[in-house]
Amino acid sequence: MARVTVGLDIGTTSVKAAAVDDDGNIVARARVPHRLVVPAPDRFEHDADQAWRRGPRRALAALGDLDIEAVSVSAMVPSLTAVNRRGRPVTPGLLYGDARGRTGAPPGPAAEGEVVEFLRWTAREAPDASGFWPAPAVANRSLGGPAVIDYATAFTCVPLFGAEGWDQAICSDCGVRPDQLPGLEEAGVAIGRVDGDGPILGCGAIDVMCEQAVAGADRVGDVHVLCGTTLIVWALTDHWREAPGLWTVGRADPGTFLIGGASNAGGLFMDWAGRLAGKVKHRDTVDPERVPVWLPYPRGERTPYHDPGRRAALVGLDLTHGPAAVQRAAWEASGFVVRHHIERAGVAAQRVVATGGGTRVAGWMQALADTTGLPVHVSAFPEGAAVGAAFIARVAAGLENSPEDAGRWARSGRVIEPDPRWAAAASGRYARFRQLSDSPPDGPAR
Repeated sequence: MARVTVGLDIGTTSVKAAAVDDDGNIVARARVPHRLVVPAPDRFEHDADQAWRRGPRRALAALGDLDIEAVSVSAMVPSLTAVNRRGRPVTPGLLYGDARGRTGAPPGPAAEGEVVEFLRWTAREAPDASGFWPAPAVANRSLGGPAVIDYATAFTCVPLFGAEGWDQAICSDCGVRPDQLPGLEEAGVAIGRVDGDGPILGCGAIDVMCEQAVAGADRVGDVHVLCGTTLIVWALTDHWREAPGLWTVGRADPGTFLIGGASNAGGLFMDWAGRLAGKVKHRDTVDPERVPVWLPYPRGERTPYHDPGRRAALVGLDLTHGPAAVQRAAWEASGFVVRHHIERAGVAAQRVVATGGGTRVAGWMQALADTTGLPVHVSAFPEGAAVGAAFIARVAAGLENSPEDAGRWARSGRVIEPDPRWAAAASGRYARFRQLSDSPPDGPAR
């Protein structure tokens, strides 16, 4: 009998649940949307009670009556909220890129100092709170376990987190105690049971790490593109190299490295641009030679520019353009960002491996191939972070030895080749995109 484990992924716009069998087949899936709150252009938050506490429980229940061995949670980073003694959030859930976390420090994969400022703001808002927890700690407590996070999630809290754990001096400076922060554990360690006597609850991991684990982007020259609310680009190389504005990190596989970063030209931009453009009719056609150019920065840009003050612009628009052309331009802008990351990284890219919810959008995937000139291998499951978390749950249940073995679940659903006519036209627009991005219309890059 197949043994089923469940991964719960707390994302920017929803909680995804995937129930997965021994061979990596999804036997049930669910999605519980939640509201992304943008009260001001530089604010980015959740109703943490809805998204982090109630959302995972609702997603798990929506899978139906299954015999589940274990559950684990993945989540975006960084995030933070204050909670009462019952683990219920009492302040907004602050999310990555919110201005309340800005420090002016050099940017990096761990967004150094961002969580410190989140903590400082949150402690002022709720000085009597019992705890200050990121999303996975809230979810784990809601599911019946302790408020625990994995060490990789803790690392995104540097310098609040260090070699000795939570830093006493920084906590004191923010007006909190270290014991008000979550406990720490290795990913894949059993930390309890759901509701006390249910499936094993395992300590999960960062959503991107879970996604990478089951993406199958494991050959030198592969470019893993995570098409989520945030666009994340990682090129796999066999030697350490650095490039201006990009991040370089090591992998568990010795002698291989990832270079790339995170961009705001993902699903959040796509949805916003689509609402502005209006409904695209099936009969609408677009001339490959007549597409405007988006600068996809309605909330600033992360890599490679690290400029939160940038704003979006649509260049070359005229009265002949309709919603379909504007939509195609948005898809191309995302692809242009990927191409720019690849070129700046200096990696001889062989293919794109696309994962994330955006892989459901055929036009986006075709534009990704056309703009990069590379074949796009689309993952068989768009909820990759939840699937990766389900594998970690197997480790917690003693069904697997290590989270690093999750690659055996990787599988491609389809391969999309560049369309020569569109690729040639897009190449010219890419040159215009780079010119505009390097010297944006609202002023020089900062």
